[in-house]
Amino acid sequence: MKYEPHDYQVYASEYIKEHETAAVFLECGLGKTSITLTAIHDLMFDRFEIRKVLVIAPIRVATMSWPDEIEKWDHISDLRYSVAVGTETERTAALEAQADLYLINRENVQWLVEKSGLPFDYDMVVVDELSSFKNWQAKRFKALMKVRPKVKRIVGLTGTPSSNGLMDLFAEYKLLDMGQRLGRFIGQYRSRYFMPDKTNGHVVYSYKLLPGAEEAIYDRISDITISMKSADHLKMPELVNSRYMVRLEGQELEKYERMKRDLLLQLPEGEVTAANAAALSGKLSQMANGAVYSDDGAYETIHDRKLDALEDIIEAANGKPVLAAYWYQHDLERIQDRLSGLKIGFARLDQERNIRRWNEGEVPVGLIHPASAGHGLNLQSGGNILVWFGLTWSLELYQQTVARLWRQGQKETVSVIHILAAKTIDEQIMRALETKDHTQKALIDAVKAEVMGHGDRQ
Repeated sequence: MKYEPHDYQVYASEYIKEHETAAVFLECGLGKTSITLTAIHDLMFDRFEIRKVLVIAPIRVATMSWPDEIEKWDHISDLRYSVAVGTETERTAALEAQADLYLINRENVQWLVEKSGLPFDYDMVVVDELSSFKNWQAKRFKALMKVRPKVKRIVGLTGTPSSNGLMDLFAEYKLLDMGQRLGRFIGQYRSRYFMPDKTNGHVVYSYKLLPGAEEAIYDRISDITISMKSADHLKMPELVNSRYMVRLEGQELEKYERMKRDLLLQLPEGEVTAANAAALSGKLSQMANGAVYSDDGAYETIHDRKLDALEDIIEAANGKPVLAAYWYQHDLERIQDRLSGLKIGFARLDQERNIRRWNEGEVPVGLIHPASAGHGLNLQSGGNILVWFGLTWSLELYQQTVARLWRQGQKETVSVIHILAAKTIDEQIMRALETKDHTQKALIDAVKAEVMGHGDRQ
């Protein structure tokens, strides 16, 4: 296919070519893979500045999205690529093969650097989804930092560089510039731009920005960063968000309220901290979805309200494919049981074969987990209806999952339907997502409001 780039795509490719260190923050649908491949091709075959490129990406992005883009566009189709996934033997063979571009999943970065025994002789590294390297204590981050000085060119790609606040930027930019802009040490970065927020004695649970710090951080990184939003550059399809409310009644509601009372009794001095807020939220979210895990790993079914709602939505879709996002394993099992009983075809979109079947319109209901399929996958060809069976606190995963359908190439209005259980923590999570409040404080405050206020609803 002939590549006819938008002006912003030409600009972004040139930016990568002109900057040996580049942070390219492009929202979903803007074509960051083709932009980067165009720059790589020109640097390799026109300028002769690079000869061997390593791309680090989520596994399905590495195995599907990058190869698909190379084979799709005429102007880069001569790039030789090798996908290094699978067993250690298969990865080693792929990395020793003759190619221009080597694709590896981020989970194998430590193996590549520390255990493979292969020379790290890449003169350009592309980190697709730079946000997956935001933890400066993670093994993958430490491994890549060991070989970072060997790399002449590096590009960090993501649409959500700081989904949990600007603290995330420290590790991401240290990987890019080795600490030149935001400092070499996390303590240095914290003390310069942040102050303690939630504390318990000497223990600091969260930080907040100092006055003027946000502008100062952006100013420090501006010389190697470009940021583009989809709405600024594309005629995006219309996006319609809606809520499908279900209500717990009788014993269902009683069980939910009892869980809140029991959880409250377990809290030390009734205090909700960051440590227990996630556990409390998880229990209440499970019950809102209809089931809850017990200590032995089994789960108890509380209600089928959301399953009934999903069935109604599928029926109302009248044969159009529906993409359903779930969060807990028992959500998946219960959804599969219901669809099997209704003789409605479905497939988990966690394998290449099923993803291709979805895009070809062969899957009536696609089941997707945001954490495993949130980044990089193009699903817009298969449908335009997304149903959230269970919500996630992660704004990044939420936005990335919506962007699987709401992106360039989608020809229909995208409908995002949130199944919410009324008077449960679902409403708190939805409010945080809508206000783009992705801080730890939002989780703690929501759990406080839910647990501490249980008496007001009885």
